[in-house]
Amino acid sequence: MGEVQFKDKLTPEQYRVLREKGTEPPHSGELLHEERDGTFSCAACGNEVFSSEAKYESTTPGLIGWPSFNKAKADGSVVEQPDSSIGMKRTEVVCTNCDSHLGHVFPEDASISGTGQHYCINSLALDFKENDTNG
Repeated sequence: MGEVQFKDKLTPEQYRVLREKGTEPPHSGELLHEERDGTFSCAACGNEVFSSEAKYESTTPGLIGWPSFNKAKADGSVVEQPDSSIGMKRTEVVCTNCDSHLGHVFPEDASISGTGQHYCINSLALDFKENDTNG
């Protein structure tokens, strides 16, 4: 998919986050407090990137305000790459399928996250599909 198709599919805010590596304001995302069982996918391409089983409530200052996950849905669903774009060393999380920016991953006390990893992800970068409970 080319940039024209991304611009046609995404809202301007989603495009800014996903394709221009932006960040949504803290506490603004619709999926921040999502608690249903389901799957979070890349809003740009539909690649499944996180499971509701990996979502948790972070208490780490500076990382509160965005959906938090302790691991990716599957090996290879996201790529972690160095990011020094704002003058500090961080690790960016991008969708393996379309190379869209999802957020960043930080080390976090394992007693909080369960894994020692904190995937701090923009709600605007995600779509959510609830698990079918009728089957």
